[in-house]
Amino acid sequence: MPKFLFRRAKVAARTLARGTAAFRAAGAAAVVLLSLSLTACGGAASGNSDSDKPVVLTTFTVLADVARNVAGDKLTVESITKAGAEIHGYEPTPGDIRKAAKADLILDNGLNLEAWFGQFVEGLDVPHAVVSDGVEVMSISEDSYQGKPNPHAWMSPVNVQIYVDNMVTAFSKLDPENAAVFQANGDAYKAELQGVQDEMKASLAGLPENQRALVTCEGAFSYLARDAGLKEVYIWAVNAEQQATPQQITRAIEYVKANQVPAVFCESTVSDAPMQQVVGATGAKFGGTLYVDSLSEADGPVPTYLDLIRHDADVITKALAGTSTGAPAGAK
Repeated sequence: MPKFLFRRAKVAARTLARGTAAFRAAGAAAVVLLSLSLTACGGAASGNSDSDKPVVLTTFTVLADVARNVAGDKLTVESITKAGAEIHGYEPTPGDIRKAAKADLILDNGLNLEAWFGQFVEGLDVPHAVVSDGVEVMSISEDSYQGKPNPHAWMSPVNVQIYVDNMVTAFSKLDPENAAVFQANGDAYKAELQGVQDEMKASLAGLPENQRALVTCEGAFSYLARDAGLKEVYIWAVNAEQQATPQQITRAIEYVKANQVPAVFCESTVSDAPMQQVVGATGAKFGGTLYVDSLSEADGPVPTYLDLIRHDADVITKALAGTSTGAPAGAK
């Protein structure tokens, strides 16, 4: 029997017995988990093909990719959300709770990104680490979220080096025998992150001052804009707002007109319809789709975090410099 399985069965039993909010939310799903866990203890095959390895569960795909680079082949890393999913307003399923109860470590971004996370882990006897701990946090400057931390700290490769250090610490505590491997993997990946940071700054450095405005649907680019010396403008502050108000769209239109911004952008996990209204009212080009909250599928444009940063920097630079043709209305 895999060394982690018996502990997971006990976790499920304790969660069931406590009658916590997590159990109440999961309902019958927790009963199914208990049944499956106890069956596995009796000799049935585990549903995890790498059941001899500790399982690390992350809240979204970006964290999963970074974690895999640190873990190497010593841990099994999974993501709660799938490629293309919107993370802010995600609603966990009973299957997610079953998966979390079987994990050996859960990683979340923190900074109020995963509004659902507290209730999700309530009652689960599974350790978790907040990977953004230690990051120099930027605050949201407008709308109802004013003064709250901007959660998109991973949009700076410099910050992600701090994420890596936190993962090395958490993984070494989980699996002390492989601490040296995690440290070596982390150091190597941090060097790659710094390389991508340097590439991004060099790519965006040539933009003229009057073109150094990054206008997006969500205010998710504060850290990237800071690193690259861009002025960040957005329609709404956080995707959890669901849709743009007429006032928000008008504000973006006025800024683009007043500053003659040549191109505007939107993110892959939301509709670009509000930004297309800005395009129609100003004559600016729709510069393209940027990736923030999710990676793409393996055959898509950003299957890894490093690809995500390179893609976004390339799309922004070409559109603002006028060397791309822009994207047609509704393009995603």
